[in-house]
Amino acid sequence: MMAELKSALEAILFASGESIPAARLSLVLGRDEDEILIAARELAELYEREERGIRLLQLDDRLQLCSAPEYAPYITKTLEQRKPPQLSQSALETLAITAYFQPVTRAYIDQVRGVDSSYTVSTLLERGLIEVCGRLDVPGRPSLLRTTDVFLRTMGVSSLDELPKLPDLNSADGVQELQKKIEELQSGSSDQISLDEFKEKEGTEETSDGEG
Repeated sequence: MMAELKSALEAILFASGESIPAARLSLVLGRDEDEILIAARELAELYEREERGIRLLQLDDRLQLCSAPEYAPYITKTLEQRKPPQLSQSALETLAITAYFQPVTRAYIDQVRGVDSSYTVSTLLERGLIEVCGRLDVPGRPSLLRTTDVFLRTMGVSSLDELPKLPDLNSADGVQELQKKIEELQSGSSDQISLDEFKEKEGTEETSDGEG
């Protein structure tokens, strides 16, 4: 039965190409969520032990198949993709603030960074690194933002608990330290994403529509 469960799990995750909540898999496969996670861990260990070309990731309560990081150069060359650039300073700062203080409003991000962040927030939303998770119950009902499982995968961590310890933002360079923490994670990830717009628009973030 466990072998059948692992095969079904492998087939679903391969066909999906995206992360799937363990609760959803439990419902579809008719097995306890704990059984799903055990099967996933065994598959992950098998792929790594046998040096397969794929890996199974657990991103908080979601599961996803991805390519093994050591084969990234071959994949890039085969698919004729250029090496993606690092995230810009504005993107790293915005991601860091969102990751550590989520859910946050764009106005809060602006306050911490000291500049308007509407362009960066908009592009991060488009790229799937952050998402709207509700609205703050105050006049104007500003959107609340949080990081996504794409952020976790890009940073090379399985959960927010694996992020470095929060720096002291009361210090003179607290935000820079916060940015550095995220930058260190991103530089060590094999699943970095291309964000050309950030380099083109660095320091020229546009004025927002007034949401705060």
